[in-house]
Amino acid sequence: MTLLEWLMSGTIAVPGGSLAVPEVVGNAFGLASAILGMRRVVWAWPVGLVGNALLFVVFASGELSGVVSEPLWGQAGRQVFFALVGAYGWWRWSAVRRSGGAADGRAITPRWATWPERAQLLALGLVGYAVAHEVLVRIGSWGPATEAWILAGSMLATYGMARGWVEFWLVWVLVDVVGVTTLVRAGYYPTAAMYLVYAVFVVLGFVVWWRASRALAPAPVPVRSEGAVL
Repeated sequence: MTLLEWLMSGTIAVPGGSLAVPEVVGNAFGLASAILGMRRVVWAWPVGLVGNALLFVVFASGELSGVVSEPLWGQAGRQVFFALVGAYGWWRWSAVRRSGGAADGRAITPRWATWPERAQLLALGLVGYAVAHEVLVRIGSWGPATEAWILAGSMLATYGMARGWVEFWLVWVLVDVVGVTTLVRAGYYPTAAMYLVYAVFVVLGFVVWWRASRALAPAPVPVRSEGAVL
C-alpha cells in the first residue's frame, strides 16, 4: 500500500477495533491549523486545507464510522466551505503580513467586531442555518438539524478568523458543543474526541486573542480643549 492509499483508506489498529487514517490525520491537520491560527501565523490556512481534503473524504463516504451508513453531508460540506474561506483567509492574512502585519510581528492584529459587523454575522448565521437545513433535508443527510448549525456556525467562525475578529472563538465554542454530541451519536469517535481537544484550544485561543487585542489596540487620540495653544 502506497502512502497516498494509506492516507485515503488505511486504518490504525487500536484496542477493541481500528480507526480510519483519513479521519485521524485530517483532524491532526485541523488541530495544527487551530494552533497556528491562535498564534496568528499565515501557515494556519494551507495546513487547514490539507485537513479539509481528508475529512471531506471521511464524511462524504458515510462508511467509516461503522454506526451510520448515510453520508454526513453537513460535515462534508463544511470542509468545502473551509477550503473556500481558507483560500480567502490565506490571501487576506498574506496581504496584511506583506503590508507590515501586526505590531508584534504576527500576521494580523486581532480586534473585536463592531456592532454593525456583529449584526452582519447574526444575519448570515440565520440565513446560513435556514439554507443549510433545507439543503441537508433534501439530500438526505443523517442529522440535518444539528448538522445545519455545525455548518452555519463553522462558516461564521472561519470567516471571523479571516477577518481577525476575536468573536470567532466564541462561535467555535457553540459549534463544538453541538458537534461533539452529533459525532458521538454518528460513531465518528476520533473526530468527536478532537472536538473536545479543540474546545480546550478554543478557550485558550480566545484568551490569547483577547489579550492581544488589548495590547495592540491603538492608543486613543488626545482631545484638545477648545482654545488650546497650537
